[in-house]
Amino acid sequence: MAQNITLTTKMMIDQARAAIEEIPATEAIKLVGDPNVMLVDIRDVRELQRDGKVPGAFHAPRGMLEFWIDPTSPYYKDVFGQDKKYVFFCAGGMRSVLATKVAKDMGLQPVAHIIGGFGAWKTAGGPVEMVEPKKA
Repeated sequence: MAQNITLTTKMMIDQARAAIEEIPATEAIKLVGDPNVMLVDIRDVRELQRDGKVPGAFHAPRGMLEFWIDPTSPYYKDVFGQDKKYVFFCAGGMRSVLATKVAKDMGLQPVAHIIGGFGAWKTAGGPVEMVEPKKA
């Protein structure tokens, strides 16, 4: 019997977009260095090593995000307990839409995401630094 998927990723993204704040990359670039903002990169570590990263952004892999946000989790990260605005981004802006919605649903606030993700950031001339691979 074939599966009957009734909620598509496009539907999920559209629903999340309607519930969160979205920031154009050109505006997000102005947030670098703002002490009241935490840029959160949810890309995979391989993406960071291949494409570089936003200087000062906190890396929280998408697969660990909920656990790192939840203060009752053994994986909790103090960075998510600060009184800041959290601006999430991924490579193209789809994963970060969903991540931002989940973070908001968990109670993290204020939150937003960068439209078009890291790709839009680079196109808009945002600063990028390369990541040194970790030595074994």
